[in-house]
Amino acid sequence: MSKSDIEQVAQLEKDIFSDPWSASAFQEIIEDESWGCYVAVSDCTVVGYGCYYVVDVESHLANIAVATDYRRKSVAKRLLEIILQKVSERDCEYIFLEVRPSNTVARAFYEKYGFKLLYRRPRYYHHPEEDALVMVRYLKKETE
Repeated sequence: MSKSDIEQVAQLEKDIFSDPWSASAFQEIIEDESWGCYVAVSDCTVVGYGCYYVVDVESHLANIAVATDYRRKSVAKRLLEIILQKVSERDCEYIFLEVRPSNTVARAFYEKYGFKLLYRRPRYYHHPEEDALVMVRYLKKETE
């Protein structure tokens, strides 16, 4: 992700999520070396993005989003694969994420890629209020 992508990323964020990150939030994270962000582009248009951050041996998948017309075309899969590769290269032992319990499509996607339910975080989401399911994928065999 580069500065020139932020306007499109912020619009996609707004189109997809009920409690979206601002353009300035994306600007801040692309300037922070503990974060990594990738975009998927088709015909000069951002059709998906994924962001993560790393602290020591822990990584966190902050978000993956794909435009409606590009879902079920392996965009999210490719973004996740890149992120998993990058956090593994940084010697992370695991990666966490939060997902709404009502988002059964996302939950199934993450489970397909080895994420397991760790615990439930009450009232994590707003607009509408909902708990979060915290999921984890262990990246090194000895940490499982």
